[in-house]
Amino acid sequence: MDRRTYLGTVGIAGLTSVAGCLDGTIGGGETGNGSSGSGTPNTILEPPETDLSESSHPSYGDELPSLSLPDPLIDETISTDQFEDERAVLMTFIYTNCPDGMCPALTLRLRRTQEVAAENGFSDDVALLEMTFDPERDTESKLRTFADEQGVDAEADNWHFLRPETYDRAKTIMTEDIGLPLKKTDAPDYDHLEYMFPHYNLILLANKRGIVERAYPNGASIDPSKVVEDVETVVTE
Repeated sequence: MDRRTYLGTVGIAGLTSVAGCLDGTIGGGETGNGSSGSGTPNTILEPPETDLSESSHPSYGDELPSLSLPDPLIDETISTDQFEDERAVLMTFIYTNCPDGMCPALTLRLRRTQEVAAENGFSDDVALLEMTFDPERDTESKLRTFADEQGVDAEADNWHFLRPETYDRAKTIMTEDIGLPLKKTDAPDYDHLEYMFPHYNLILLANKRGIVERAYPNGASIDPSKVVEDVETVVTE
């Protein structure tokens, strides 16, 4: 994938927030009508209504970044590459101390996909990945508690929490691989937090070829049923 610098993204200044997690949008995000037939040779969904090709993060037709990270809940290393030719990937980026509900909202979209996949028989066709960018606080125990609080079946074969070994590694991944700058900020408005993060509510959907079908930069506010619909289309076409 051609890695674009985040300084070149469209409207990036309007997407950042210093009040915890960000409910950011670029237009309506990458949304489409969910049908196939007129995308690129490597995609299933049609091109999105909003063109995000100049954004810093991966978008329609790009390769999903190749990442290998520990899943502390199962004590194994998980690679995005391992799912190629086997599963679609729905991926987002969170921290469990998120003070304003955005990270739980992102998790809800993945959890709802997990539920519908189980109901409709495509659990083995999708991998649901949540990467924390706050590994200093998001320990194995904290991630397990977060999963329980959010109603996630973290024991299912299709769910993985990914935890970089250090904050510096997380920052490198977010900034260089995902294209979203990451920086700790003080949290004076929250007595229980020493620091927090401005970040982007990005969800990525990639097909079994490892090609991005949808980028949802407003993932915390998009209708969960839309995400589920797109995933189901990608895995059943």
